[in-house]
Amino acid sequence: MTRMTPTLIAGAVLLALLSSAGAQTAPKPAEPATVRANADFGATLPWADKQSFEDARRGFIAGIPGNVIAGTGPAPAWNMAAYDFLSGDAPPTVNPSLWRQAQLNAISGLFKVTDGMYQLRGLDLANMTIVEGKTGLIVIDPLLTAETSRAGLELYYQHRPKRPVVAVIYSHGHADHFGGVKGVTSDEEVAAGKVRIYAPDGFMETAIAENIIAGNAMSRRAAYQFGALLPPGSMGHVDTGLGKALSRGALTLIPPTDVITAKAPEQVIDGVPIEFILAPGSEAPAEMMMYFPQQRVLDTAEVTTQHMHNVYTIRGAEVRDANKWSGYISDVRERYAAKADTLIMSHHWPVYGTAGVDHFLVVQRDLYKFMHDQTVRLLNEGWTPGDIAETLKLPASLEKEWTAHGYYGTLSHNTRAIYQKYLGWYDANPAHLNPLPQSEEAKKQIEYMGGIDAVLAKARADYAKGEYRWVASVMSQAVFADPTNQAARQLAADALEQLGYQAEAGTWRGAYLSGAQELRRGVPKLPPPSTLNADTLKAVNLELFFDFLGVRLNAAKAEGKRLVLNWNFTDTKQQFTMNLENSALTWVEGRLAAKPDAGLTLTRDALNQFLLGRAKLPELMQQGLVKPEGDVRKFGELFAMFDNFTPDFPIVEPLKK
Repeated sequence: MTRMTPTLIAGAVLLALLSSAGAQTAPKPAEPATVRANADFGATLPWADKQSFEDARRGFIAGIPGNVIAGTGPAPAWNMAAYDFLSGDAPPTVNPSLWRQAQLNAISGLFKVTDGMYQLRGLDLANMTIVEGKTGLIVIDPLLTAETSRAGLELYYQHRPKRPVVAVIYSHGHADHFGGVKGVTSDEEVAAGKVRIYAPDGFMETAIAENIIAGNAMSRRAAYQFGALLPPGSMGHVDTGLGKALSRGALTLIPPTDVITAKAPEQVIDGVPIEFILAPGSEAPAEMMMYFPQQRVLDTAEVTTQHMHNVYTIRGAEVRDANKWSGYISDVRERYAAKADTLIMSHHWPVYGTAGVDHFLVVQRDLYKFMHDQTVRLLNEGWTPGDIAETLKLPASLEKEWTAHGYYGTLSHNTRAIYQKYLGWYDANPAHLNPLPQSEEAKKQIEYMGGIDAVLAKARADYAKGEYRWVASVMSQAVFADPTNQAARQLAADALEQLGYQAEAGTWRGAYLSGAQELRRGVPKLPPPSTLNADTLKAVNLELFFDFLGVRLNAAKAEGKRLVLNWNFTDTKQQFTMNLENSALTWVEGRLAAKPDAGLTLTRDALNQFLLGRAKLPELMQQGLVKPEGDVRKFGELFAMFDNFTPDFPIVEPLKK
């Protein structure tokens, strides 16, 4: 049970583990078809529009010396210097549009937005904004890790008066917007009332929960999305689209002292009036935008970005509501566009000028509305997800806008997500209702195609013609039919690599190149991520904890077993009866069973010590922190039925069952 973790909030710690894996297998150059594809795509882009570069450099004050932020170990917490190769025109191994986005995301340092407002950009995946108040500083979104947020604050202090942080605002519950909070303040300062922390309604309930139940799978998939094993370089990692990369360091959390609700959206924090605009269920389950009337600045958090965002993130998460998302942008435009001289965001660079702000919001509004409405129109006409993804294109008016390009989300996978939201995974074709398992289907397909040698010969010919999508698909079948076939693995890797070189989305590039690397090197053997700490554990309520135990229950080990266990928490005044029956672990809150097999009376702190591995159950009993009832060995029997998840399951080859 010591490995019950909110595994990999935003993928941060796993990425650090993955990046320290063994030597990289040398990638191959771009094939002629890829060179042509990238050149042809580049010819369609609006290169004359260079406004983003002006906006990204505007207000620059200074950068981090050497563009490196030290970590607690030998590896740096942040290394923008590793991306110094991002100069000049795009090489043939990188989509020219993604190369441009990567160059923009590499513009880093401290920037003045307007009088009394500054941003730290390019020091982590997200931005940290500092607003100068009457007595101190208001920090918005303190990055992913304490090391980068601390370095950002120190950079600010080198160029501005050293005033204390008096407030922190979390715009939403993704870890790259709160994980670095202890780099700018501490538990002690918050407890003493020196610093207040503001967050949108529902923040604590959703900040960790999104990554708990399916967290291990999300962790593994996040490694693909962010290209964690790929070294920076023109044949490797260039950008995530949303930002350069994820920092590597201490992920922290201090619960908010003040929750922003719809009943009180207007606040004055340290003399600074702020109008909060709640946007739940948009880019995050709990999210809010902000308007600063004194500065005439609109902060749209992550509801808008300088690209097409994810309606569905390929690391895995619940599908977001594109229609609601567009509605929030429409509303904020109506209310604030004419009153804003500047628009800032939790990622990327600002938009300047009232006309520019209005135009940007119109493009973002219409982008999500177009995706939603046209996908739903086509599904109502009987189109399948693949048909929609392959056929639907942005109108020319949006295609010419850099901010509508798919550097993080893509029109292809976002339309599939919208289909899923309304109709689920099934496309209504009965032949797809109960297909064979992937490996079995692959073996039959290879057999029907004339055997592996014939398939390889045809695939090599198609590869030479640049048909990489098809080759990747058919070679995936070959690998799932026989994962030991090295020729199939190598050709599959080669095809994925070329697709990665052509991808406009940083996430797709990461996935393609990661898949290619694992086909060549195999799945990395890594320890489980260790994201469980005292900070993040506070956000895991007991209900979620018990739900996660149920997810970990191995049904085969529980077959025929029946247990009734009581949990009595004296500090939270919560009581739970846990029932194991029919290989299902259920619980009821608010009562204790009259005749349990066993029970524990304890505090939440004692449970946390156990989960953190700081003390074993017998030790806690000896200290009087846990009081047993009945046969306490029954808890040991239950714990023995739990699986321990590890983030090293295969993706591009069959799972060993």
